[in-house]
Amino acid sequence: MKDTFNFLKGGVFLGGSSNYAGAQVCLLGVPLDVTSTFRPGSRFAPQTIRAVSEVLEEFSPFLKRSLKEVTFCDLGDLEIVPGQVEENLGRIEEAAFKVLKDGKILLSLGGEHLVSYPLIRAARRVYPELGVLHFDAHADLREEYQGEKYSHATVMRLVAEEIGASSLYQFGIRSCTWEEWVYGSENTNLFLDHIEAPLSKLIPELKGRPLYLSVDIDVVDPAYAPGTGTPEPGGCTPQELFSALYLLKGANIIGLDLVEVCPAYDAGNITAILAAKLVREAILAFSPF
Repeated sequence: MKDTFNFLKGGVFLGGSSNYAGAQVCLLGVPLDVTSTFRPGSRFAPQTIRAVSEVLEEFSPFLKRSLKEVTFCDLGDLEIVPGQVEENLGRIEEAAFKVLKDGKILLSLGGEHLVSYPLIRAARRVYPELGVLHFDAHADLREEYQGEKYSHATVMRLVAEEIGASSLYQFGIRSCTWEEWVYGSENTNLFLDHIEAPLSKLIPELKGRPLYLSVDIDVVDPAYAPGTGTPEPGGCTPQELFSALYLLKGANIIGLDLVEVCPAYDAGNITAILAAKLVREAILAFSPF
């Protein structure tokens, strides 16, 4: 593992350890931030989320479970090569594959949303029948953006082409181009604005299938989560997002990512603290009992 990951001194998420062998869940920082087009800075999110996690308790009152009951390992941050998009995508995929093939749940902290593509590619190598749940303000279904195939604005089109568009479920979407709307309406499972109601109806269909969850923090209204690269007015409340996570308790979640927190624009660290609580609840909801 030491040949694959760049372990950082300090900065361990609340309750985390360095015990990879015994871990049920592995936390990995993926500070890729090369295609951001409005407000860059998501590369600083993994360490910021770790730092603010100490404000939380290890116990979740809703889940009646504590991080003390779960063995999870904080692997630190993957080393990213500045400016080298395809090189970094390859590094991310191979790092994720090593963790997932060992049967562990991988929880990744971005970074920009493009990190989801190599993470999901790795997941599909281990779980061929993978389904992807995508919580976001933006559809991210462009074929290219500003002449680039690999972008935070094209990531879910790349994912759809990788796993099959019918295996992509998109929730909370409230921003897209006409072309993205047509493609999503005809090919993916696209749900505008809402998360909890459509997700609850899909739970029986998704039960038992290996699932990967990708959460862009901008799915939350920027009134609650201003520290993000591309804020979009409207959106869910934090509690609605937590409720969606709780709906997935008992589902076969094999990996998830939380992306697009941008600390430079996060007054009082409120977005980072929200992200940290989402990480805690995800670890407790999705790790084996």
